[in-house]
Amino acid sequence: MQSPEMLASAIRLAVPIIITAVGAIYAERSGVVNIGLEGMMIVGSFSGAAVAFFLGPYAGMLAAILAGALFALIHAVASVHFRVDQIVSGVAINILAYGVVRFSAISIFKAATTSPHVNSLPRLSLPGLSEAAWLRPLVHNVSPLVLLAFALIPLTAWVMNRTVFGLRLRSVGEHPLAAETLGVNVYLMKYCGVVISGALAGLSGAYLSIEHNGMYVEGMTQGLGFIALAAMIFGNWMPLGAMWAGLLFGFAQAMSLRVVTQAVPYQFVRMIPYVLTILILAIWTRRARPPAAVGLPYERGEAT
Repeated sequence: MQSPEMLASAIRLAVPIIITAVGAIYAERSGVVNIGLEGMMIVGSFSGAAVAFFLGPYAGMLAAILAGALFALIHAVASVHFRVDQIVSGVAINILAYGVVRFSAISIFKAATTSPHVNSLPRLSLPGLSEAAWLRPLVHNVSPLVLLAFALIPLTAWVMNRTVFGLRLRSVGEHPLAAETLGVNVYLMKYCGVVISGALAGLSGAYLSIEHNGMYVEGMTQGLGFIALAAMIFGNWMPLGAMWAGLLFGFAQAMSLRVVTQAVPYQFVRMIPYVLTILILAIWTRRARPPAAVGLPYERGEAT
C-alpha cells in the first residue's frame, strides 16, 4: 500500500476531485453554493466521450467544458438572477443532467448506460525522472490533465490573491453590498464564479470518461462532485487545502480498490471514501470558515 503504484493510483483518482474542488472555490468565493457539481460532471463525462468518439479527444475536452459551463449558467440564472434557493437549484441541476445524458445516450449510441470506446489524449513522461524505477509509476505515461490539475492550484491561488478579478470575486462572497458600493458588478462576478466552477466540473467529467475509463459509463462519477465539495470545505476554501484533501480522498479510493479481505465484505471496503466524507464534514465544518455571504440571495441595492 506504500508502493509508488499505490501513490500513482491515488493521484489519478484524486484528479477529478481536485479539479472540481478548485472549481467549487470559484463559485463559493463568489457567494454561490454549487451543489450541482455532480450533474455538471455527468454532462461533462458524456459530452466529452460523445464528441471524442466523433471528433477526437481534444474536441471532447472542449465539449465537456462547454457542457459543464452551460449547466452552470442555468444554475447561475436560477440562483443569482431569480434568487431560487441555491441548494434546490443545484439538486435540480443534478436531476436534469441525469435525464439529459440518459436521453442523449439512447439517441446517439442506442444504449442508455455506455458509449463506444474513445481515444485518450497523448500521454506524457517527465524527462529524466521517468528513468528512476521508484518514480516511474508517478511520472511515466501520465495524462496531461494530471499535470493540469496540480497546475490549477498555484494558478487559482494567484488569481484569488493577486488579481483584480480574484479580489472582486472574494469581496462579492464576503459582503456583496459593500462590493457594489465600490462599483463591483455583483451579479457578473457571481455568474463568472459559477460558470468557471461548471467548466472545471465538466473537464473533470471528461477526465473520467476519456482519460480514466476510455468510455462513458452511467454512474461513473459515483458522487465525486459531492466529495469535491467536501474536499473544498476541508481545505477551508483554499486551493492548496483542497488539493491535499483531494489527495486524501484519492488515497481512500485507491485503498478501497486494493484492499481485499475475507473478513470484511467488499461493499464495506468500497464505502471508505464516502464514510471519510461524512466524518470530515461532521467534524471539520465546525472549524471551517466559509465566505460570509455564501448561500445568501442578493438583490441589487439591498443588504443580504
